Amino acid sequence: MAAIDSLEALRAHYRAPSERSRRKAIDRLDAHCRTFIAHAPFLVIGTAAANGGPGDVSPRGDGPGFVHVVDDRTILIPDRPGNNRLDTLSNILENPEVAIIFMIPGFDETLRINGRAGLTDNAELLDRMAMGGKPALMAIRVGVREAYIHCNRALRRARLWDEASKPDRAILPGGGRMVHEMAELSGDPEEADRTYNEGTRKLY
Repeated sequence: MAAIDSLEALRAHYRAPSERSRRKAIDRLDAHCRTFIAHAPFLVIGTAAANGGPGDVSPRGDGPGFVHVVDDRTILIPDRPGNNRLDTLSNILENPEVAIIFMIPGFDETLRINGRAGLTDNAELLDRMAMGGKPALMAIRVGVREAYIHCNRALRRARLWDEASKPDRAILPGGGRMVHEMAELSGDPEEADRTYNEGTRKLY
């Protein structure tokens, strides 16, 4: 197996990108981007630590429109209770470059945003992003550098929204038990699963 160690070697395996692919990225949020964000209940945000440290890809989800569009080049993402590892937020403090993918259930297209992020604990902003009667814990402010619609082939190949493609949930145990066993923690894995399920029912 030969290692690919140059752009020329890599490009030899692929066709040249089409004009549409080359020109699809814009430097602002247009009407289509705003509509997509307003209807998206889920995103993943990718970050990386400084100096080549560990990266992180983290899910964020809430009701459609939970991400606030401030203007054509700025969005605010609320941060809510989670595992408290703060991987994404810590990375942003070291390296502000972020990449985000927004998803809408039933849509095979996704919206990609690249930009630079910062954190804010402005009380007024956090209150405006309250859910379940509780303000956001923190807000991620992203300055948009690129925005574009991703090709729909990946989700179509995955049949992500196809009910018939869903496997039986029984192929894996509950999340609490999986974490318990993977981390080789002491105690009863069934009890770990029970407390995990109770904890994650508290959304806010």
